[in-house]
Amino acid sequence: MTDTSAATAAALIHAGFADYHARFREITQRAQRRFEMRDWSGASEDAVERIKLYDASAQRMAAQLEDHLGEALHDRALWREIHAHYAQTIANLLDQELYKTWYNTQTRRFFKTRGVDAAIEFVALDIEPTDRITHPVARHSYAVWSNLPRVCQAILDDYPFAAAYAHAGLCAMRIAEAVSRRLESWGGDPVRAIELLETVFYRERRAYLVGRVFGAERIAPLVIALVHEPGGIRADAVLTEREHVAQVFGYTRSYFHADLATVGDAVVFLRTLLPSKPIDELYTVLGRAKQGKTERYRHFFRHLQRDPDEQFLHAEGERGMVMLVFTLPSYPLVFKLIRDRFAFPKESVREEVMEKYRMVFHRDRAGRLVDAQEFRFLRFPQRRFSPALLKEILDECRESAYVDGNDLVIAHCYIERRLRPLNLYLREVSADLAVRAILDYGQAIRDLARSNVFAGDLLLKNFGITRNGRAIFYDYDELCLVEECRFRDLPDDEGDGASGSDAWYVGPHDVFPQQFPRFLGLNDELRAALLDRHGEIFEVGWWLELQRRIAAGERIDVPPYPPTACLNPAALLGQSLV
Repeated sequence: MTDTSAATAAALIHAGFADYHARFREITQRAQRRFEMRDWSGASEDAVERIKLYDASAQRMAAQLEDHLGEALHDRALWREIHAHYAQTIANLLDQELYKTWYNTQTRRFFKTRGVDAAIEFVALDIEPTDRITHPVARHSYAVWSNLPRVCQAILDDYPFAAAYAHAGLCAMRIAEAVSRRLESWGGDPVRAIELLETVFYRERRAYLVGRVFGAERIAPLVIALVHEPGGIRADAVLTEREHVAQVFGYTRSYFHADLATVGDAVVFLRTLLPSKPIDELYTVLGRAKQGKTERYRHFFRHLQRDPDEQFLHAEGERGMVMLVFTLPSYPLVFKLIRDRFAFPKESVREEVMEKYRMVFHRDRAGRLVDAQEFRFLRFPQRRFSPALLKEILDECRESAYVDGNDLVIAHCYIERRLRPLNLYLREVSADLAVRAILDYGQAIRDLARSNVFAGDLLLKNFGITRNGRAIFYDYDELCLVEECRFRDLPDDEGDGASGSDAWYVGPHDVFPQQFPRFLGLNDELRAALLDRHGEIFEVGWWLELQRRIAAGERIDVPPYPPTACLNPAALLGQSLV
């Protein structure tokens, strides 16, 4: 093959990503129309279509390269030439990291790479790729000068929709009041300026204006959430606290549809709002999940190299019957391997477990399901694993891992943010924090149910607590849709067990809500608090009514921020008890 063939292959790969990016934007651009038309089902379909787009586009790209390169497809010397041409082609692009990930997807497909191959891949573990980006993302800027209500009206004017605002003037006044009230702690440092990204961020049934607010000496994030109700569009919430903004941009949410011509400059801007949020999570929440995986890999292996003697250990918590979970103590991730055989009474098989994870990947996670990224063929030295962990992996996870020389290759795993298991957390914290956590556990069950998700196994060990005290579900092997369940009362001890009665028969989808509290292992105080706040979720009638509403096509709202962030918090607080 000639140098011309290498240059042509590089051009094909470049054009392939440009085509994927155009298709990605085309789907993303539908979000505004979906919001304006209140087409929530269409928005959900777009979200799934966009998630599937990368793999479908990469497969088309692979077919083109196979046709072009023919028998030379696996010629490593040729791919070194392709790499050089491609690097030159993308050298001046702001989003060159996305192009590099796209290129690596192809080489890993053709060469079945285990670990990394620096000769034909783009590998840079020693840099933070966004550090070189100085291009300012497009934004609207507003000088305030003691005229905040008028500025808020100008903001709404700059974000028009085909549907009208309901009482735009009232919305502007409420936004101004909320900003002033939330920033009272600034004291004598009044709001001087506001800047917002030109791009509107859409997700599920909301549109978000994203930016920041300036005082003379202080800066705070500013996110304005818009909802479209039958009476028109209105401002629903104003967020100025990083904790609340982090929840909106969190790893327990589905991905935004934000039409960005380039992505890296937006990531740089978002990091000014959320400096503690990992860059991989920002790429991921913008829908660039593959780039999110690349950045997570880059950052983790850079950390791994800093202490060559630290070993992977079993993650804290009870031993999983389906998943083997390990972690590096100094890094906030867990690695989850599917066991070859599942302990009784688990009846799932490997493919069923993987399908559960795919279901979570494609769904609205309601802020209560951790985002699990699927990785293949990660390579680690065996010495990095504690002896007990290495033995268990090789004994019980041979479909997920194998030895190659001095290395352990993880052929398949899921990587998630590490959370403190709820059952351990409750033993470690003060009584008031324990009550807060158990109440949020009940709210998590409720939020998932309203999103048509039943966690299945509600034991405390299957939930984790975030830094902000939110209860998150992370054990997916028994997860299912609420509409698939058969919620039942417990049989009456007297008579229902008579011969010929099916009252005592328990089918695979039967669920007895009254049993839930019996197996949680809560002390009297926590049990009483849970039942007082969330007693309905332990009654059959609540679930049957929820099923009726779901079957009728109702989409029950699960706001991604607390009632205190809302412009009408009383109304939202009433909704939260649905």
